[in-house]
Amino acid sequence: MLWDMTKLAHKSIFRNALRSCLTVLGVVIGVASVIAMLTLGQGSSEQVIADVEKMGTNVIVVRPGQRGMGPRANSTAARPFDIKDVDALEEALPEIDAAAPISSLQGTIVAGTENHRAQITATDQRYLVASDWPLALGRNFSASETRSGKPVCILGQTVRQELFGTADPLDQPVRIKKMSCNVIGVLSEKGASSIGADQDDVVLVPLRTYQRRLTGKDDVSVIYMSVIDGTSTGQAIREVENLMRELRRIAPGDEDDFSVIDMKQVASMLTSITGVLTGLLSAVAAVSLLVGGIGIMNIMLVSVTERTREIGIRLAVGAQTHQVLMQFLIEAVALSLLGGLVGIVLGLGLAAIGAHWIDIPFVPNLGVILLAFVFSAIVGAAFGYYPARAAANLDPIEALRHE
Repeated sequence: MLWDMTKLAHKSIFRNALRSCLTVLGVVIGVASVIAMLTLGQGSSEQVIADVEKMGTNVIVVRPGQRGMGPRANSTAARPFDIKDVDALEEALPEIDAAAPISSLQGTIVAGTENHRAQITATDQRYLVASDWPLALGRNFSASETRSGKPVCILGQTVRQELFGTADPLDQPVRIKKMSCNVIGVLSEKGASSIGADQDDVVLVPLRTYQRRLTGKDDVSVIYMSVIDGTSTGQAIREVENLMRELRRIAPGDEDDFSVIDMKQVASMLTSITGVLTGLLSAVAAVSLLVGGIGIMNIMLVSVTERTREIGIRLAVGAQTHQVLMQFLIEAVALSLLGGLVGIVLGLGLAAIGAHWIDIPFVPNLGVILLAFVFSAIVGAAFGYYPARAAANLDPIEALRHE
């Protein structure tokens, strides 16, 4: 009996193929939008996690000034760090594997006839350890080079490509602003960060060289630290905060004039933001499913009106009320499922194109696909029930009189 009802529904749908296609369009758009948004959101979350892992999930960053909004967040009002603070953190805290000083500015780098504007980062030999950033070519700064302020530098992959192309840059001179220095290494490629910045567009120079020849100041803008594997970053942060208050002579009860950032917390925060935005966009897209359901109900009501005489004949020759109800309900669910299947294919296609376009992983979620398919069936059943009930409740005599 159910198979007979399904065949009748199938014939009715394909008898008015164009109208059926227009009917399911709302469901197609709704399902495709939800799947595309959730898939892209999942890909964005994966990309954020991957970007933070490139920086190191066991990394702690210390900056002058307080984080947040308002005047207290202004790091320029807080006293900057110096190299003694960096050394004290590394020597006094067993939880810290390596602590590296960082100061930076934007500048033009020139090699022969080529020039490129990039970030100039001043640090020492500990930076590559703290950031877990291996070299592709050459060597790290030596302790004597960082102490004496020797004019040497390490290039990021973007800078190397812009200035030297495929040629070997090692032992080649480059000019950073007015300072000439010798290339001793090339960093391995890291790619874009979670905010889209090119991490490879950088030149590393010894901190003492930077302070003496480029800025004339002894300030350290940021302290970058890696925590020993197996050590709680929460415990390490508490130890860092206590020691920094001591070093900066902050009285009990006074607010810190520095901030400590855990990269795990940054990853969690960015993932949460991405999840919330994806949820909101998906909720907006899901409204299309409801619109599609209303469209199905509208067309099914029109179909009942058009087929009133047919329904009357069926009831007059012995068809049961529940059989007529089932026939129209199957038609509504079939239309909705057809829209759901097309929407799934379209949504995955759009998500794949979008992921390629914005350079994030394409991460289809089977659970989301199944949920969208089931929800499309529920929409068809919910919005198709009223027209089906209306058809089943027709008076056979009145239906036969209908023209």
